[in-house]
Amino acid sequence: MECKRIVMNYTIPPGVDDLEDLASFLWDSLPEELTSRCEGLAVAIEEIAGDTMLSDLDVDDPFELLAFYRDGKEISPGVARKVANKDDVLVLYRRPILDMWCETQEDLQNLIRQIIIEELGRYFEFSDDDVEEMTERHYQGLL
Repeated sequence: MECKRIVMNYTIPPGVDDLEDLASFLWDSLPEELTSRCEGLAVAIEEIAGDTMLSDLDVDDPFELLAFYRDGKEISPGVARKVANKDDVLVLYRRPILDMWCETQEDLQNLIRQIIIEELGRYFEFSDDDVEEMTERHYQGLL
């Protein structure tokens, strides 16, 4: 199996388009137990979470929120869906991700992959152990 790799060297921070391209590239390397639930899921990049979102989630510091699974429609109160639909969006927040990237000096691809897995895993109610195993797994030659 051929391993594709994107080499990104930046003299300025990666922009929204760069992160959209990277998230799209990484999608094929995500664990199948997540992607099988996410057919048609849109991924969007926003600079930073807005005040309303932060207030709704009871988050004080906007740099603490790296991603959020925006559920398009609720089936009925208290009923959770087990798969994504076309109205759902996984939002990645650019500024907090770039801050974490600078702080950790981790590979940006691995960092974004981990953030996506953790957010999807949390949304689809995987256990912490399952999410940790998925993030550490050598999957399709990426890591």
